[in-house]
Amino acid sequence: MEPTLDATQPLSDPPSDFHVPTSSPTSSTLAPFWHTAVLVLVIAAVSIAGSMRAAQQQPMHNRYATYAATGVMELFLLGWVAWGLRLRRIPLRTLFGDLPSGARAFFADFGVALLFWIVSLMVLGTVGATWTTIQAWVTHGVAPWHAAGAPLAPSHNPVERTMLQVAPSNLQEAAAWALLCLLVGIVEESVFRGYFQGQFTAWARGNVFLGVFFSAVLFGAAHGYQGLRNMVLLVVFGALFSLLMLYRRSLRPCIFAHSLHDLVAGLALGILKVHHIL
Repeated sequence: MEPTLDATQPLSDPPSDFHVPTSSPTSSTLAPFWHTAVLVLVIAAVSIAGSMRAAQQQPMHNRYATYAATGVMELFLLGWVAWGLRLRRIPLRTLFGDLPSGARAFFADFGVALLFWIVSLMVLGTVGATWTTIQAWVTHGVAPWHAAGAPLAPSHNPVERTMLQVAPSNLQEAAAWALLCLLVGIVEESVFRGYFQGQFTAWARGNVFLGVFFSAVLFGAAHGYQGLRNMVLLVVFGALFSLLMLYRRSLRPCIFAHSLHDLVAGLALGILKVHHIL
């Protein structure tokens, strides 16, 4: 005989460590509206400022200072998110979803992240090639492959020049870059896939698609210094990260893939720069 529920008795409160996984639709917001609005404005301001600095073509004199400033900004974003969650009495740990312990689970997430990264590069390469082809036809009326075989030359594009300036040039800078990539992976996945996606999904009354869409758009818009083309690619990248998070119900593989992508991209640019290829 199954127990009956007495409708006159209130339901018991959930345990203190109860949390809703970030991948589950929910109508409960993670933070007050004003808190999210302020964070969006800060991200927009930083993105616009980065875009303006890239256009001004100012040389970079100290990469360590740039890395440190970026790290401080990332920690501010994470701290602001943690404070917003605290206003709702939600632990920051909630954003990370399922984090099973043990080496086997750890390396399983890393393997999934590595496979995701390879597949996402193929997707981004296809989108990027399509963008370049359309841009070449619209701007010059020629196909971009007509320029195939031309030697690489130093870029006069301010966006590409800025990215080359940020890339490490020696082993010490490479170590600092690796630490920064790990921090950025943790913070940006927590902020965009954890906080923003959960918040937008809640505002959309549990519509996960809208949560993914708006968090991905904001992720791309946050990288104004990389130019319009890369911002569009990052919107696609952000949506792929969201799908990975929903599939694994965890931010850990997203953090692995994000950090790995930034690390490899920066080191590759650094090697090309040191050998005067770019």
